[in-house]
Amino acid sequence: MNRYARHVLALLFALYAGLAFAAPAAVVEGVQMPAWVERSGMKIPAAPGMELKPRDELRTGVGARLYVKLADGSLLKLGENASLRLLDIAPPKGGFLKGAVEVLEGAFRFTSDKLVRHTKRDINFKIATVTLGIRGTDFWGRSKTDNEIVCLIEGRVELASGTEQPVTMDKPLQFYRREAGRTQPVGFVDPAQLKLWAAETEIAPGTGVVRRGGRISLTLAESEDQAIALKRYDDLRNSGYPAQIRPLERDGKLVYRVQIRNLASQAEADALAKRLKP
Repeated sequence: MNRYARHVLALLFALYAGLAFAAPAAVVEGVQMPAWVERSGMKIPAAPGMELKPRDELRTGVGARLYVKLADGSLLKLGENASLRLLDIAPPKGGFLKGAVEVLEGAFRFTSDKLVRHTKRDINFKIATVTLGIRGTDFWGRSKTDNEIVCLIEGRVELASGTEQPVTMDKPLQFYRREAGRTQPVGFVDPAQLKLWAAETEIAPGTGVVRRGGRISLTLAESEDQAIALKRYDDLRNSGYPAQIRPLERDGKLVYRVQIRNLASQAEADALAKRLKP
């Protein structure tokens, strides 16, 4: 390879890196609705592509799941009837991602694929009275009243609570639990149990899923009466569905169309239409 070609490749790599680091620190990747983002006292339906900010609180409803993609490519997954707060999250500096997350309730999972497992990151999770520092790449957890669980799938995590001796887990399938204010001895979970736990945070196909890059739109209402269309729009959004409304002209008249976009497939659109049928 000659000097000119090497120079061009170096510029391309630098441009790619710059674009990657310019990406939002956290963005909604996929939603099995209903789910919301609470920001500055407002409750907004979670929608694919929504950029998330520090202090945002994420919530899911019955049967819901929410995926958040971080700037380093890792995924933060939230199960049903769950909530977490992004205490601090910012775009990477020098390829190093830092952040802090408070899990308020329910099941969650942090995971990253093989391409980003060696990325430098310093993200701390707070789960009730437990602080979890991750140096790992994949773990699952759940927060309930007086009952916190963290299961290591791959990598390494460090846990601390109050004045108790910190706990380090670095073997797959190790799990930590704290019950009634006391840390229990670290054990190993059966793979079958882990499979059940993991399912609590996985988006299920065929449930009306919206994702970044989804190209299917579902029309849920269409009316010449703006008030009727707005009522349907408001009802959907208040219920945790990211509806959009837009006017269009038909036969010289203005028609208001209420839609949900970014559905992952026609099968997802059909499933959602069946669920939301008036």
